[in-house]
Amino acid sequence: MTQTSKADVVVVGAGFAGLTAARELVRLSHDVVVLEGRDRVGGRSSTVTIAGVPVDLGATFIGPTQDAVKDLARELGCQTVRTHARGKNLIKWRGRVRAYRSTIPRLSMIELFDVSRIQWRFERLCRRLSLAEPWQAAHADGLDGQTLDRWLRSLHAGASTRDLMGIMSRVTWGCEPDQVSMLHAVRYVKAAGGIGRMLDVENGAQQDRFPGGTQQIALRMADELGERVRLRAAVRRIERNADGVFTVSADGGDVTARAVVVAIPPEHRAAIDFSPALPAEYDKLAQHWPQGRLSKAYAAYETPYWRANGCSGEALSDEGPVFITFDVSPGDDGPGILLGFTDPRSFDSLPPAERRERALAGFADLFGKKALEPIDYIDFCWGADEFAPGGPTAAVPPGSWTSYGPWLRRPVDGIHWAGTETADEWTGYLDGAVRSGRRVAAEVHAELSA
Repeated sequence: MTQTSKADVVVVGAGFAGLTAARELVRLSHDVVVLEGRDRVGGRSSTVTIAGVPVDLGATFIGPTQDAVKDLARELGCQTVRTHARGKNLIKWRGRVRAYRSTIPRLSMIELFDVSRIQWRFERLCRRLSLAEPWQAAHADGLDGQTLDRWLRSLHAGASTRDLMGIMSRVTWGCEPDQVSMLHAVRYVKAAGGIGRMLDVENGAQQDRFPGGTQQIALRMADELGERVRLRAAVRRIERNADGVFTVSADGGDVTARAVVVAIPPEHRAAIDFSPALPAEYDKLAQHWPQGRLSKAYAAYETPYWRANGCSGEALSDEGPVFITFDVSPGDDGPGILLGFTDPRSFDSLPPAERRERALAGFADLFGKKALEPIDYIDFCWGADEFAPGGPTAAVPPGSWTSYGPWLRRPVDGIHWAGTETADEWTGYLDGAVRSGRRVAAEVHAELSA
């Protein structure tokens, strides 16, 4: 017999957004139940170990102006360290490895001018866009009607510029430039404070990381919430009864509540049966807000040997499958740990042994043959995740913002929406998830109080 319990609010999803919302609502004296389909909390934050060192399979870094997640981590006692950035960066470009020290790799004068020209044009568009209602901008239809790649070609961007923007697109949205709406790209970059802030390590979004991993933040929030958090409780149906009370049906039992917070990616909302059915725009939004795909590989060595050669561990490559790397070693003495973002198109379908071989070969192309002999290795393909496949955030295609953007976080009959995709600042990042949790908690509190 199915057990039924009661709460003021049911939160669907125990990622950073859902846990933050639940925590805030409990502080506001509401009775909350959090239902999570996985056997763990954290959502797209998942920490494992390699060579005994915690590493993040998902969200990893934080940086300046990401104050919401910083404050939360500080409150919970989770310390940060600087991401190693001392030394020369490397780029494998057109078959040759070169060193550079700035955000933009050392290219020819013509290529550098072209990159700067395109960046100026891009950030000019950012200044003219509203984060809260980007579909209202005078040029919204034109931007949303084309991809990032088409926009670049319309400005006659050179091949090097397009390839660099391709790397940005893969690591940011988990998709190619010809798949993402230009309006989405502009809004996303503006929400991060600009291209430089988004891509940089020093004074940028990759400046700091958590030596204990990011998932510890979610675990500590869940510990505070205690039995309010239920794992392996995938939500199947949300029914609004005639008296306005919701029945949320999940694996392991039903919960009745006065309000519901759905804190999962827009695409995954489609897995829930809503009764009565949501307005058509909400269903269409879920269909047109797909997750990107991104994979990561880590290799551990006795020491961070690349530092002895004056290398920072940061690198770019126009080949694959590894296209960007970072040094996440705990110190100079070791172990040395390289993080590589890998291209899912040429990586995810490979058997595990071949993925390892290809990733290590990518590291070796940049940092020498020592990279072929790690003491430990691990990778993870988010696009193949069994429970909720997808990349770091949504890869929103053309036409989606102007057609369905107004329904991304608009409440409907007591159902509220959270998740990093719904944030106006640092969309797609841990900080955006925390901000969305706080916003939705305030919405629900106001509704229940009224």
